[in-house]
Amino acid sequence: MVEKQRLKIAVIGTGYLGATHAACMAELGFDVLGLDLDQAKVDSLSAGRLPFYEPGLEEVLARNLATGRLHFTTDYAEAAAFADVHFICVGTPQQATSNAADLRYVDSAVESLAPYLTRPTVVIGKSTVPVGTAARITAQLHATAPAGQGVEVGWSPEFLREGFGVEDTLNPNRIVLGTDSARVEEVMREVSASQLAQGIPFLVTDLQTAELVKVSANAFLATKISFINAMAEVCEASGADVIKLAESLSYDDRIGGKFLGPGLGFGGGCLPKDIRAFMARADELGVEPALSFLREVDAINQRRRARTIDIARGLIGGSFAGRTVGVLGAAFKPNSDDIRDSPALDVATTISSLGAHVTVYDPEALENARREHPHLNFAHTMLEAVRDAEVVLLLTEWTEFRDADPEELAKVVAETRIVDGRNALNPEHWREHGWTYRALGRP
Repeated sequence: MVEKQRLKIAVIGTGYLGATHAACMAELGFDVLGLDLDQAKVDSLSAGRLPFYEPGLEEVLARNLATGRLHFTTDYAEAAAFADVHFICVGTPQQATSNAADLRYVDSAVESLAPYLTRPTVVIGKSTVPVGTAARITAQLHATAPAGQGVEVGWSPEFLREGFGVEDTLNPNRIVLGTDSARVEEVMREVSASQLAQGIPFLVTDLQTAELVKVSANAFLATKISFINAMAEVCEASGADVIKLAESLSYDDRIGGKFLGPGLGFGGGCLPKDIRAFMARADELGVEPALSFLREVDAINQRRRARTIDIARGLIGGSFAGRTVGVLGAAFKPNSDDIRDSPALDVATTISSLGAHVTVYDPEALENARREHPHLNFAHTMLEAVRDAEVVLLLTEWTEFRDADPEELAKVVAETRIVDGRNALNPEHWREHGWTYRALGRP
């Protein structure tokens, strides 16, 4: 009996999602070809170098380049000839002139791939897109690909958490596939066979439902984060402690403790732009009131940044002019070098614009931050960043900052004042060592 040949996979787009997906599909034993039009990115990945920081991924990349299962290209014709299934993993950023998603990269990928699809094949989208996009792409491929209706489309949203991308790809908490094609479902089950063998749920829906899953999840998580930060505003006004409040809520299994961490709020390349794009799409569909609450979710999130600045300003007498400020954190979250819509950098640049001398340190995001914000000062160590500071702001909760020694920092700062924008520190411990400690939502 002839053994069935394994599917060959092409991954279109090798940014964070695509590079992670390509490397992990190779780790699962598939032959994978990653495609990107950026030659420098392809060269870097082919040499085993990631253009971004993600724990554990570079090792997976190197291991699968060495086996020969993983390659990269800039050639759509090569990808079409190689692959049985194509995953679309390009970015969908927010449009420059509106809240809507910018689909130029998705559309370009489809337009570039279509002329080379001369045989029956499967195209599966993983990019986060407005509902209705997959149906449009299906019609486009049927009309423009030589294989016509032999090209079948599914949508399988990604649920990656930056800092946990490898784990979330290899061991997802669920796999969702939108399709009305038995062939697409068969292919996706084959791609996901190792996960299905572990009992990971596999949900098959229509295309529209699959498109809604990711943005709905992000909208819910953003709402939960903004809820506890709204409670932090009430706590500050009333003298209550939002950390104890969140802990008390977490024991209610209807609520749970995840994403109830009060502080500076969310940022990054997903939650902010996804909730705005969701609102924009709802408006296009004529159901804008259904998602009007997300405007306040977004507004609460932005207010946390302003409140952090106000607390720091109050600690140094009401003005930043001529003051020295140390900022710990540039990435939007720990275990990442992603600075897209980073609350930390938003606070740092605002304080700088108010006349302060601001020095920033981050374990992984310094180069990205320096490139985007060259007017700020950057340090290569935590102690260097806070030297002579009249106030220190902890704005990204890296373990290095959580474990910081208040005695060591006290030796180099000008004044022992700290604003804990992530509620990451033990207030009593820092106060015992002579620090004036302030945090969002705490007395």
